[in-house]
Order: sequence, then structure tokens, then C-alpha cells
Amino acid sequence: MRSGLRIAGLLLAGGRSRRFGTEKAVAPLGEGVMMDVPLAALRGVCTEVVVSVRLGSAAHGYAQTMGLVCLQDAPGGAEGPLAGIKQGLLWAAAQGFAWLAVAPCDAASLSASQYRKLALAAAEGAKGAVGAGEGGLEPLISLWPVTEGLVAVNAALAAGGHPAIREVLSAIGAAQVRLTGYDGLNVNTPADLPDLQTSL
Repeated sequence: MRSGLRIAGLLLAGGRSRRFGTEKAVAPLGEGVMMDVPLAALRGVCTEVVVSVRLGSAAHGYAQTMGLVCLQDAPGGAEGPLAGIKQGLLWAAAQGFAWLAVAPCDAASLSASQYRKLALAAAEGAKGAVGAGEGGLEPLISLWPVTEGLVAVNAALAAGGHPAIREVLSAIGAAQVRLTGYDGLNVNTPADLPDLQTSL
């Protein structure tokens, strides 16, 4: 089922992966790397996908080999995924998109069908959508209205600290959407990889 929305996609691959030890976005997984699966999920519903990366990182180089637009956080700004989402929203607004779908680089059981459910909620009138998996809300698996999202993100960042993304989505009024088939498994340390490999 198609939602009829024209959606941009943002893959968040700019984290420092301190617990993982190396860049988990490009850690080997199956026949590719970790970020391939969520990237494919976004491509299944999005007109264009960009990647939030750190300049000069391995994820940056990998995304460039695929011809993807790479975004970096604003110099001197707040760190964390919300800063990456802000740059994605700014890019989407400049390109004329009304919606931005967001995915984390380490969600290796994501599929396009889950993003279609988020898009359907928005097409039916929801002011954005956030996924709910087996372990609860998954704020990084979300669909943002670009204009309202920028207002909410700017307000949250202006307040200082590290605002919770779920709180920003709540301020927008995003609907919670059950992510059928998503197990909530992501990768924080290399020890998580064997379980993930067997689930693929």
C-alpha cells in the first residue's frame, strides 16, 4: 500500500561508536556492512536518501562510494542524533520535501514495510510518526513533518542540554505506530554481532 507522500530519508551514521570501539555503521554484516539494511529500508519508501556522517569517517567514505549526499552537524553546535536530524530537516526543506524519514545505522532488522506503516499514519492525518517495537518506543525510527519538525528541534536545542528525541516527537504530536516484524535489536558492542548475524 502506498501512502502518496513524497518523503526524503536520513540515515544517522555520525555517532562515535565509543562502546563498539570502531565505526559500527561500516562493521561487516552478512554480505555487506551494518548500515546497508536500514539504508535499504529507507530507499524502499523515500524519493532520495542522505546520510548524516562525521567528516572523514569510514561511513563518510562508504556513503560517497554509493553517490549519497553526506551531511555533517553544524560546527560548534550540539552533538548527538538530534543535531543530525536538524541537518536532515534543513536539507529536506531546501529540497522541497514535506516529510523526512529517519533511521539509525545499527537497526539491522528494519524493512521498507515498517516505514510504509509510518507513512500511512502520516497520510491519514498524523503529525508525524514514531515507531514502537517490542521494547517500547524507537524514536530514531520516525517520520518527521519538515516544517513543524524544524520548529520543534530548534526550540529543543535552544533550551540547551541534550533533549530527548521522544520528547521532541511528542511536542510535534507524532503518532505511535507498531513496527510489525522489528525486533528492536541494535548493536552497541562487538559482542552483539553474533546474535545479529544469526537473526539475518
